[in-house]
Amino acid sequence: MNDLHEIASLLVAHGKGLLAADESVHSADKRLTANGIEPSEEMRRKYRDLFLSTPGIEKYLSGIILFEETLLQKADNGTLFPQLLTQHNILPIIKVDQGVEPLPESPDETITSGLIGLPERLAKYRECGARSTKWRAVIRIDGDRFPTSQAIAENAKRLASYAYMVQEAGMVPILEPEVLLEGNHSRLRAQAVIEETLRAVYTAVDDQSVDRKALILKTSMALSGSESGKTDTPQEVAESTMKALLATVPRDVPGIVFLSGGQAADQATDNLRAITQLAHTEKAPWPLTFSYARALQGEALALWKGSEDNVSSARAAFLSRLQKVSDAASI
Repeated sequence: MNDLHEIASLLVAHGKGLLAADESVHSADKRLTANGIEPSEEMRRKYRDLFLSTPGIEKYLSGIILFEETLLQKADNGTLFPQLLTQHNILPIIKVDQGVEPLPESPDETITSGLIGLPERLAKYRECGARSTKWRAVIRIDGDRFPTSQAIAENAKRLASYAYMVQEAGMVPILEPEVLLEGNHSRLRAQAVIEETLRAVYTAVDDQSVDRKALILKTSMALSGSESGKTDTPQEVAESTMKALLATVPRDVPGIVFLSGGQAADQATDNLRAITQLAHTEKAPWPLTFSYARALQGEALALWKGSEDNVSSARAAFLSRLQKVSDAASI
């Protein structure tokens, strides 16, 4: 499978989405600790195996985003995780950015690092079985102070540079300009920032001659800030989110996946359903689906607690949530 347009289409196949299992070592250890599990390299492997080896996930997942450590680890049956996924027609995806650093012109905002040496790393990842990659940029809202135009422009430029390198390496890039939920901003402010960010991203993509038909957008939903005291209805989220996307995303983009971004599992599921329904009504030009992390894994992780005795019940909870989210994306 070498055609990038075909791979991009497979990633957003109807009724399927992505599992974001790409937490860094530090983030994965925090997730384990929060659930009463002593973190270690082996426990992180077991954590990945809990989800990646669940029978039947190929019904709901087209791809799984992995962290570099996981790319080289093996499932309990001795199969390398990328090979395990490929055997079940799930595309291995690799997170390739190297985290964030302060923006020199505005140190309270961040830019994403990882472009230096990226072509060499991409060649290694492709040899390991990856067929797609992800790069995350972080956009913070704080009143009218943030985001600054410099933060948006520099992150957009880096996303486009990353995308060009990935396509040159024969893989499909996933662009994730995440507008953070944290803050006391309104939903309409989030919508405006999403629009500004996406306009900058696609301008940079075109400036660097990236093939828009061979890249996937991973975006935030338009939500009131977590400290605003406002809980948006799914219909409100759908209306603001779709306005932002229809105003900014080119028609030839092969698909859009949503991040859950700190939402509870039911909230992320209900909001996705409302967005999907409205997109259908408004005849949106691109497929929409999910790329969730905690919203898919949280319930199962709380049941598992690191114990082999709880694997079956944890996997059952994971499959149940996958089905609910898949149904929400399948309107």
